[in-house]
Amino acid sequence: MSTPASARTYNQNHIPRKYTPGKRRISIYWTWSYPWESQRDPAAMENRFSTMTEVRTVLWPNYEKPEWSAAQFLQGIAGTLELFHRSTLSFQQIAGETTGHPVAVFQRIDQAGFNQPIDERILADADTLMVFGLDHLLSEQEAAPDEVAAIREWLKREGTCLLLAPHHDVGFTDDLKQRQMEYLHHGDRLVPRQQRFGQYTRSLMKALGVPVHNLWGLRPAQVKGTKEIAPLTALRDLDKLGLLKNVPTLNFHPHLPHYEITEKDSKSVQLLARQPIDLDRPHPFTEAGNKEFNCLLWMPPNGQRAGNIVLVDSTNFTTLFGGTDSLENFWRNLASMK
Repeated sequence: MSTPASARTYNQNHIPRKYTPGKRRISIYWTWSYPWESQRDPAAMENRFSTMTEVRTVLWPNYEKPEWSAAQFLQGIAGTLELFHRSTLSFQQIAGETTGHPVAVFQRIDQAGFNQPIDERILADADTLMVFGLDHLLSEQEAAPDEVAAIREWLKREGTCLLLAPHHDVGFTDDLKQRQMEYLHHGDRLVPRQQRFGQYTRSLMKALGVPVHNLWGLRPAQVKGTKEIAPLTALRDLDKLGLLKNVPTLNFHPHLPHYEITEKDSKSVQLLARQPIDLDRPHPFTEAGNKEFNCLLWMPPNGQRAGNIVLVDSTNFTTLFGGTDSLENFWRNLASMK
């Protein structure tokens, strides 16, 4: 395990970052209740994260090193949640180098049981707030009216950016054959036949009038004969924020959500990129005639909202599934957005 550049701290209050002209202050907000997620019964067949022991078994021998042993790392579901935290460290480093500000990380309910809603304590020193929607629907996380009001007020500040990232919704049907088809499509043995995410983010989108719904868990196509993800279908003429500059691809992840625009002929949402789907693996979405899914959306400032709203999956900011120069360019573009 590499030694971090500085000493690590834990369980301390956030120290506000001072405003620097032209330099964004980025914050990550994990929408889960860490206690609820980590204490799910490992015998449950659905709607839970895998345990670290299951990760080690499925991905053997990748984690057969002393630093991942029970003497040094949590072996239950909590260990897998910590993998998510660790997987954003590269993004945090690059974003910090780009902006000159450390990336702040918050959890809705953290390991120590502290509840942190999105309020002025988070928003006051944030220019970009990234809402990572990995809460299971069963945990019943909902954006409270005070949170919605605080975010609305914050979005009146010019230059703000709310990044919404509800994750996948796998197996939302009672049809067991369809669940199995979805499972075989994404091919990830660590994902159960039903794993539904994003209640908090969905409630926030509804309250803010964001006409988007996260659906499915789709496997991206790969370049024939390689393990490289197929290039995006990018609508670069609409990309006024420059998010896709030098970004031909995003991250390969076997079960990515389709961000369905629920408002027909919507003029409030700009679709910036679609991802080709692996058509060699049957799925209800492709059987309906779809060959790509929506993976990057943008809502420009509108009316009282001076800030931008961006939708893209949270796995594009992690390194659990590998990373590329293209993905790092995407991180820098987001961090340096005007």
